[in-house]
Amino acid sequence: MNLVKWDPFKELDDVSNRLNRLFGRSTLPVESDREMLSMADWMPSVDISETDNSYLVKAEIPGVNKDDVKVTIEDGMLTIQGERKQEQEEMGKKYHRIERSYGCFMRSFRVPDDADDSAAKAEFKDGMLNITLNKSKQSRSNAINVSIS
Repeated sequence: MNLVKWDPFKELDDVSNRLNRLFGRSTLPVESDREMLSMADWMPSVDISETDNSYLVKAEIPGVNKDDVKVTIEDGMLTIQGERKQEQEEMGKKYHRIERSYGCFMRSFRVPDDADDSAAKAEFKDGMLNITLNKSKQSRSNAINVSIS
């Protein structure tokens, strides 16, 4: 089991971001230069892992149609973007609470130098987008559109 260092300031940052979202204020979280976040209506949660042979990016995108998601790799940046469309109001239906976020989203991540972006694969199933980048020693291409199956 690995030990993870606790950072109390990160927790304060998380609370601040939640309060800003609660009151409708938009803030851009400060991240390291390895990850670039874009202003958007909402951001899906993402896990990035690595094996000996590949990198795996898992994005939680529930309630989004596969056709409304686009994955690209350009200039060493993997970008996931799309839109969760708001449900149409039904006549006679009165909402008491709406907590789910709607609208456009965009997340971008720097691709490691040893990732083979030309052979990237993406699969979208049950609200989870899985992107696999195999490791390679070859140089990176300029721009790639990744089809989602």
